[in-house]
Amino acid sequence: MRPSGRNLDQLRHVSIETGFTKHAEGSCLIKVGETHVLCNATIEDRVPPFIRGSGLGWVTAEYGMLPRATNTRMRREATAGKQGGRTVEIQRLIGRSLRAGVDRVALGERQITVDCDVLQADGGTRCAAITGGWVALRLAVNKLMKTGDVISDPLVDPVAAISCGIYAGQPVLDLDYPEDSEAGVDGNFIMTESGQLIEIQMSAEGSTFSRDQMNSLMDLAEKGVAELVAAQKAAIA
Repeated sequence: MRPSGRNLDQLRHVSIETGFTKHAEGSCLIKVGETHVLCNATIEDRVPPFIRGSGLGWVTAEYGMLPRATNTRMRREATAGKQGGRTVEIQRLIGRSLRAGVDRVALGERQITVDCDVLQADGGTRCAAITGGWVALRLAVNKLMKTGDVISDPLVDPVAAISCGIYAGQPVLDLDYPEDSEAGVDGNFIMTESGQLIEIQMSAEGSTFSRDQMNSLMDLAEKGVAELVAAQKAAIA
């Protein structure tokens, strides 16, 4: 039934290559099927003005897509002089999601910025960015702990994200672009390894959905996040 031939509850192939860039404190290239996202984490000894002097750390994110990440060339947002609304919404989502798994007291008064650049898009870029972004964050924090700058591990729970939706009347896991563009219902689920929900973005694209269908999508999301967390742990082992 699915264009890719996958089972309803089957993820696309996931690979996470760590240390992908030379200079970042933490980096990885995550591939979820044909969606490829480069994630770099940068440590800075400063925090935003609104928490300066509080002793709390901060984790934030930036997100962007390369001009030929999609079928047609997109204009660079830098040439337009401002970010688009979608970009701003996604990078705020990534930042919120990653902060949910961080003990900001343990991190100390420093900032980690996670840059997520989409090299190739085939659906689920924000989910791949969050999942890969946590790996880059984990690697950066590992360096802080190795040098003794951080004593207690500030990462309390792995964070991952997955899309689910109703495609051709059936709940499916991890929508690629052909499914995403035709799905009657589309959702993104951001969760921790322990099963705590961080955020759910659900919308009826072409039809409404029932509580039972919502529960089915939640079950798929829990399965998908568990598999993604296993991939994260394998990448940093």
